[in-house]
Amino acid sequence: MTLHDDAALVLAGYEGQDELSALYLDHLRTHPDGMWKACTDGHITASAMVIDPGHGRVLLTLHKKLRMWLQMGGHCEPEDVTLADAALREATEESGVSGLTLLPGGPVRLDRHHTPCAWHLDVQYAAVAPPGAVAAISDESLDLRWFAYDEVPDVADKSVVRLLEATLARL
Repeated sequence: MTLHDDAALVLAGYEGQDELSALYLDHLRTHPDGMWKACTDGHITASAMVIDPGHGRVLLTLHKKLRMWLQMGGHCEPEDVTLADAALREATEESGVSGLTLLPGGPVRLDRHHTPCAWHLDVQYAAVAPPGAVAAISDESLDLRWFAYDEVPDVADKSVVRLLEATLARL
């Protein structure tokens, strides 16, 4: 099974956001290269909100190019076998936290947004940090910081707030 096939299966089984998931599936049907950054009509991306439920906080990155506080995430890579693998890889690389585990049940949300490279059709997961997790900033970030749940609306945009709300509901 290819990453493209996995993405189609994940999105076909995703419950909620029907219009958006249909748009993602249509994108995959019409773009055999729709998983990759090279697809200038847009591409599927994978992200994960890193959460520490024991301390009531989330880890956000101040994205170097976009200069916004965001969850960890980005482009799929050829070595990614599944969308979940891509989200976990991105979360681990950008947070520096080892031992992250994705919440069960598949993606938490979908979010389509325009970036400097193209439309991102983001498939958003949530990853739980292990006890005592230590974060380390990556070269893709200007900063990396833990925020209490109630601080997120003050620093991040509505898409990150919606992802946090959906993550907390999943917990």
